[in-house]
Amino acid sequence: MAYPAYRTPQSERTELDHLVPLELGGSNDATNLWPESPPTPNPKDKVEDALNAAVCDGRVSLSAAQKAIAADWLTAEKKLGLSGGGGGTGAAWCTASASYSATYHDYDIYVHSNQPDRTVTASASNGASHSYHTNSSGYADVYLDATAGDTVKVTVGAATCSTAT
Repeated sequence: MAYPAYRTPQSERTELDHLVPLELGGSNDATNLWPESPPTPNPKDKVEDALNAAVCDGRVSLSAAQKAIAADWLTAEKKLGLSGGGGGTGAAWCTASASYSATYHDYDIYVHSNQPDRTVTASASNGASHSYHTNSSGYADVYLDATAGDTVKVTVGAATCSTAT
């Protein structure tokens, strides 16, 4: 439905993208969709992930993130004081949260950072430690054999953060 609105032939090589991404509360309504030209993944994806992480850890309000990315995704991070804009990294940061997996009897340590393609190590106060790596947007899910009530220290690139199990 969005292609005719933008007078873009569906045969043209594009990705149907969200002006305000779903991870920031955007909808699948045609008014929130637009044909995005390659490359795929597009650099906008990193900005979306950075804004999502900033909202989730309380550094930016959801409303401010939505308005900034809808106005101009290239300047959204800079406008919100998160980095130099255009997907830049700024100062190293990370956030972590933990969720128990009854299926695997361990904890998933969810890490969001601006440290893409780096080793991430989660270390619990019970002595358990495990390393993995962040993807191109700075996200990782580290499986950790921690116990309830442990403090988990996370190190990813130049950033450190913590969470509790």
